[in-house]
Amino acid sequence: MNVSRVPRSKSAARDSYDRMSKWYDLFASPFEKKFINTGLQKLQASPGDIILEIGFGTGQGILELARSVGDSGRVYGIDISEKMCAITRAKVEKAGFSGSVGLVCGDAARLPFHSESFNAIFMSFTLELFDTPEIPIVLQECRRVLQKGGRLCVVAMKQKPDPTAMMKLYEWAHEKFPEYIDCRPIFVKEMLEKSGFCILDAAENSSWRLPIEVVVSGKV
Repeated sequence: MNVSRVPRSKSAARDSYDRMSKWYDLFASPFEKKFINTGLQKLQASPGDIILEIGFGTGQGILELARSVGDSGRVYGIDISEKMCAITRAKVEKAGFSGSVGLVCGDAARLPFHSESFNAIFMSFTLELFDTPEIPIVLQECRRVLQKGGRLCVVAMKQKPDPTAMMKLYEWAHEKFPEYIDCRPIFVKEMLEKSGFCILDAAENSSWRLPIEVVVSGKV
């Protein structure tokens, strides 16, 4: 599984998302919205669930999850950007979900949660931001904090063994301009299976002729 590396440091990524936070809802969120909604539908959060979102950004998924789990459930989120966290906290408070949502600024490679804490984990356009050697570490952290039978939904750009010309062009742009084109395609299902998850559901779509995959997996 040949996946390109991530050349920038985490501190550079943090600074980049802090800068993008003010306009993220104008430019990035509309592109991501339909894929996030597909992932949330497939995750099937229910009242009473305790769910973690990794890389919640400006909070679109957090708010939907809070509505789904209701007063009897709880939603936690972790994101590397302090300013993204601040924007989402304001949205959570405005929506009246402060009592059922807990947000943390931190690194998903070291999740600050107890083992077997969550019924489900949601991650959209986040796993592909980690450097290739760190992706298995993040997935093992997900396994650690998931309860047995828990679900992990990943929405990500999909790599293929025979990438198209458009995919090759995108990866070239990612290598040259990582601050602006930060996602890169990964082998979603294969990486999940290699980390010990079983695939429960998968769907592929595309945006600008780039494949996007939504995969729901389970901890066995």
